[in-house]
Amino acid sequence: MIRLSLIIPTHNRARQLLEALRSVVGQTADPALWECLVVNNASTDDTEERFAAFAAEHPEFDLRMVSEPCPGVSHARNRGVREARADLLVWIDDDERIDEGFLSAYLDFFDANPEASAAGGRIIAEYPEGRPRWMSKYAEMPVANPMDFGPAVRPFPRGRVPGGGNMAFRREAAVRYGGFDASLGRVGRELTGGEENDFFERMLRGGETIWYVPGAVMHHIIPPEKLTEDYFRRLCFNVGWSQRLRAAGHRRLGRARALEILKWGAALLLCLSLRPAQALWLLKMRWHISRGLFCK
Repeated sequence: MIRLSLIIPTHNRARQLLEALRSVVGQTADPALWECLVVNNASTDDTEERFAAFAAEHPEFDLRMVSEPCPGVSHARNRGVREARADLLVWIDDDERIDEGFLSAYLDFFDANPEASAAGGRIIAEYPEGRPRWMSKYAEMPVANPMDFGPAVRPFPRGRVPGGGNMAFRREAAVRYGGFDASLGRVGRELTGGEENDFFERMLRGGETIWYVPGAVMHHIIPPEKLTEDYFRRLCFNVGWSQRLRAAGHRRLGRARALEILKWGAALLLCLSLRPAQALWLLKMRWHISRGLFCK
C-alpha cells in the first residue's frame, strides 16, 4: 500500500529534474510504500520525454507525471495535492538531491508521531563552483535557505518554517488549511515566493506544531547563475514583496515594516563582525528586501 507521495513540481528544468530523480530511486525506503509524482508545470522543453525515458529505465519504482498547465509553483503544488495517492505528502524541488534515508526518515517520524500534521527536514547548500567569499550565513538565507537545527527531532524554532523544497504534511492538513495561495509563489522566471511560509503561517495560527526531522536531508544545488549581483538583487526585492503580500493578507503590514526597521539595526551591528565584502552584501540584501516591503 502506498503510504507516501513524494511530489516534485518542475518547470523547464529537464536536466536538473533527472539529477533529482536519480537520488529518488536511490532511497532505502521500500518502493512499495511510496510513489514519486512529478508535476509538469507548463514546461516547454523536453521534460516530458526525458522523464518518460527515465521512468522506463526504472520500472521497479512508481514514477509518474501529471501536467498542470496554469503557470506557477502554487498551482503545481495544489495539483500535486489533488493527484497524490497517499495520505502523507512530501515535497522537494527539481534542483535538489536527497539523501538515501530521506523518505524513511519522514515515514518513521509520522509513524512515531500520529498526532503530527507537518514537518520539515535539514537543508544543506551545495555550490558546484564554490561558495562565494561575499556570502555570509545571513546573505545565504534568501539564496539557499539552509537549515540545521541539531541532531534531534524538535519543534521548528520560532520564526522559522520548513523550506518549500523539504517539507511534509498530511493531506488532511492541506485540505483544512486551504493549500497554497496561487497569488504567491514563483511563476516562470519571476521570483515572487512565500507560498509555503503563508501555508505554514495558517497552520501555526490553527494551533499546529511543525516538527524538524533531522534525518530528512536535502541538498540544495546552487548554480553560479544564482550568485550574480543581478539575481541577488531581484531575489531580495521579491523576498520583500512576498513579505508585503503575505503581511497585507494577514493584516499585519505595519508590524512587518516595523520588524524590518529592527532588522536594519541588527544588520548594522552584524556588519562589524563580517569581512567588508560580506558586510556590503548583507546591506544590499537588507536594502532590496526593504524596497520590496515598503515600495508600491
